[in-house]
Amino acid sequence: MKKFKAVLFDMDGILVDSMPYHFISWFETMRKYNIRVTPFEIYGKEGEKSELCVEYFFKKAKRKITKEKIKKITRERAEKFNEYFKPYIFAGVEEIIRGLKKQGYKTAVVTGSAKADAVKILPAKIYNLFDAIISSDIVKKGKPHPEPYLTASALLNVSPSQCMVVENAPYGVKSAKSAKMYCVAVTTSLPEQYLKQADKICTDIKEVFKRSRIGR
Repeated sequence: MKKFKAVLFDMDGILVDSMPYHFISWFETMRKYNIRVTPFEIYGKEGEKSELCVEYFFKKAKRKITKEKIKKITRERAEKFNEYFKPYIFAGVEEIIRGLKKQGYKTAVVTGSAKADAVKILPAKIYNLFDAIISSDIVKKGKPHPEPYLTASALLNVSPSQCMVVENAPYGVKSAKSAKMYCVAVTTSLPEQYLKQADKICTDIKEVFKRSRIGR
């Protein structure tokens, strides 16, 4: 930890156990259009903008879609998520973030969700701990492009080499590594064979920091 000045966290599957709700909301929404999606597709594409996901699913089904319909389906999916979602913050998250802040680290959330969704998903007492929230609506290109993590680095005024990223999805890991950052992946959503591009793999967020005094 000594070589880092900032720790950047993905949100879904890292801070909050929300990935099952993302899957069911996508499944129910796309079923309405006679398109089947699998858990791996949703978990594997986590971090990508929702509009691109809709476009991908229709292309895979060999069906055309307009920009207007993409926006409509994206809204429907968000409404489904809000209908099903029940907040559950992973054990140790608050203590870890407070520990990082106490030791002088800068922190940020880098999520493929919109800012309005991040506000709903994260309890205020945790949301307000972070120095920055980088959401899908403040970047032009989402994960796996490096822009989200580079944006976080710029907002925190910390070089990419001084940032440690905690991720749980292939697109997020690729985004972090493309930004030239150290990345720890956790297997909360996918097994480690899908996360091999990460510098280190752990079982959960508590294991990431268990060898430091953070959160103790």
